[in-house]
Amino acid sequence: MRTDSTHGEGHDLRHHGDAEVRDDGARLTDLAVNVRADTPPAWLRERIAGSLAGLAAYPDGRQARAAVAARHEVPVARVLLTAGAAEAFVLLARALTIRHAVVVHPQFTEPEAALRDAGHVVDRVLLREEDGFRLDPAAVPEDADLVIVGNPTNPTSVLHPAATIAGLARPGRTLVVDEAFLDAVPGEREALAGRTDVPGLVVLRSLTKTWGLAGLRIGYVLAAPETITALERAQPLWPVSTPALAAAVACLEPRALAEAAHAAHRVGTDRAHLVAGLREFAPDGLRVVEPAEGPFVLVRLPKAAAVRRHLRDLGFAVRRGDTFPGLGEEWLRLAVRDRATVNSFLQALDQAVTLAQH
Repeated sequence: MRTDSTHGEGHDLRHHGDAEVRDDGARLTDLAVNVRADTPPAWLRERIAGSLAGLAAYPDGRQARAAVAARHEVPVARVLLTAGAAEAFVLLARALTIRHAVVVHPQFTEPEAALRDAGHVVDRVLLREEDGFRLDPAAVPEDADLVIVGNPTNPTSVLHPAATIAGLARPGRTLVVDEAFLDAVPGEREALAGRTDVPGLVVLRSLTKTWGLAGLRIGYVLAAPETITALERAQPLWPVSTPALAAAVACLEPRALAEAAHAAHRVGTDRAHLVAGLREFAPDGLRVVEPAEGPFVLVRLPKAAAVRRHLRDLGFAVRRGDTFPGLGEEWLRLAVRDRATVNSFLQALDQAVTLAQH
């Protein structure tokens, strides 16, 4: 584990999984994007459609904000709704006074990109493969007044203990935890959302992953009221649309929470099936980062760039890993899909690996 004070060279921080699917217009089976592959469930589509009758009025986020507060048992003053969790990174970069920003990598690159766009110099703490990409709080510089870490981390699928992350808190430090994929973890183990006893804690959540709402953009921030106020001042007026607000309320109702909990167990079963299949490629040099806890897995294999190209020819899109600081061209991220899709993918992977070796 080491700190890297580079300025972003060598990594395309704005590259996201959707680019893998739309690059050439090919009809590809998507294992590149970490979002529910099918459309939102019918009941959710109906709720969103029903909100369209209110489009003449300006969005009113009070009900959705109250729903988030109730979900995490915190005061409404500790909640800010955002146009997807990604907007929160921009708000943090613009609203906070930051002297020394640190981002723990490999992780989602948008936080660092937002900080750099706002003129901040960013130090990186690079987690190592030989440590299982696990976090050692001692590796984070003591003078860092902004620390950003994902849990479970994208792309490594590592779930860090809540106590380890909370151990990063310091007086005068803002500790940002990206929990965009935490609802895909059964029981939301190691969650910090709703904690009010950790000084400087800011937790980001997304409703786009589990519910397949990436095109609608809805997420939220949980933080101390003074931090919420600062972020809100940096936010445009009416940042979250009426349909997105309706979706937020619907996704936080008891029926939806129960459905999300069931989906988390299903993801775990499907992920175990994917990982078991990937282990069969060990003689070819493929290694899976384990234990994986998110709705995706990270793999390292020889000639990964060539394998990825052959997979595209065979109809499958996967996420390249070299755009994540701390990873190189030999890494790929694979989204967890249903068993039938995984079986078809594993057959294609067998062909792609063979082609890449010749």
